Amino acid sequence: MRIGLDGIPLTALKTGVGHYTFELACALAGIAPESNFEVVYPSNLRKVATTEQDDTPPLPANLRFKRVRVGPLGRYWWSTGLPRYVRSSGMELFHGTNYDVPPWRQCATVLTIHDLSLLIHPETHEKRRVNRSRRRLPLMARAASVVIVPTESVRGEVCEYLGLSAEKVFAVPEAARACFTPIELEATEEVRRRLGIGADFLLTVGTIEPRKNLQTLVKAFETVAHARPLSTLQLVVAGSRGWLIEPLLEAVEKSPFRDRIILTEYLNDQALRALYSSCRAFVYPSIYEGFGLPPLEAMACGAPVITSRIPALEETTGGAAILVEPTNVQSLAGALADLLDSDDLRSRLSALGRSRAAEFTWERTARLTLDVYEKAKARRE
Repeated sequence: MRIGLDGIPLTALKTGVGHYTFELACALAGIAPESNFEVVYPSNLRKVATTEQDDTPPLPANLRFKRVRVGPLGRYWWSTGLPRYVRSSGMELFHGTNYDVPPWRQCATVLTIHDLSLLIHPETHEKRRVNRSRRRLPLMARAASVVIVPTESVRGEVCEYLGLSAEKVFAVPEAARACFTPIELEATEEVRRRLGIGADFLLTVGTIEPRKNLQTLVKAFETVAHARPLSTLQLVVAGSRGWLIEPLLEAVEKSPFRDRIILTEYLNDQALRALYSSCRAFVYPSIYEGFGLPPLEAMACGAPVITSRIPALEETTGGAAILVEPTNVQSLAGALADLLDSDDLRSRLSALGRSRAAEFTWERTARLTLDVYEKAKARRE
């Protein structure tokens, strides 16, 4: 079978959807050597970097990254450029890994919907993105042969908000990348020194945006720091700056502990691994998620995790994390204090987290995805 995947998420710095696209493509090619996989994207976008670091294993022989040459008309990628390429290449199935599929049905199509934050929490996004999603996402969901979501909680939301039958929507969990494994504290010193991070710090990871609820985290950190006047505890926020971040930046600037709050910007996997492996606790108080890769990555590196009591994160963490009401500052501060004060609790959560993270692999994700591909072909036929 000749299968295409959307390569557009790989044309910028890789975050959640980009990592999903790359890891899934590699895992699919690895377990299905009889099929050919193409990650396709238009030539008016920058060339995809297929490796992130020198020790990245070579790509499978049946996987290629195809930058499709487009002219003035083909620049309209979803309506013209991609459908034309699908037809000319003989592609049998196309997987839109980032909310989009071609509206014209030359082949079976699979659509991944990672979450419905734009519809359920529109206040946490820019208005133009919300308006586009309200217009476009229902059309894409109806056009696709089948839909993939990362959790059962999102499956229920997609059926409710987009009016899809449950038989069309399949929950396929994601996984932490293989590079995320624990390393010794001494091996993290160079990264921490470069970023100005000591040995006593809390960590959160992800694109900075309103639904990550970082203002609540800053307030909880201040509560804990006030109660420990001799402590050097730091709060490290690792991730690119997204949208509507001015209130957070103002809260950090006004904080009495602003010199102990570090915004690192985007970090590569080697740096993230060092921070996951050396933090006192990983904290993720998001008000809404579709899956929650950062908590799973932190668990894979042995970090004790505190996260939100919301459906997707409960499903992903599976009892291996402390859960709190995301907007309750005192609840979050209390959980932080309990964790910081108990070596036994941190050790227990670390062990539980590593065990939970090991249940998820990209090979498993790929096998479940291949099953969905077969269902998509059957529905089209």
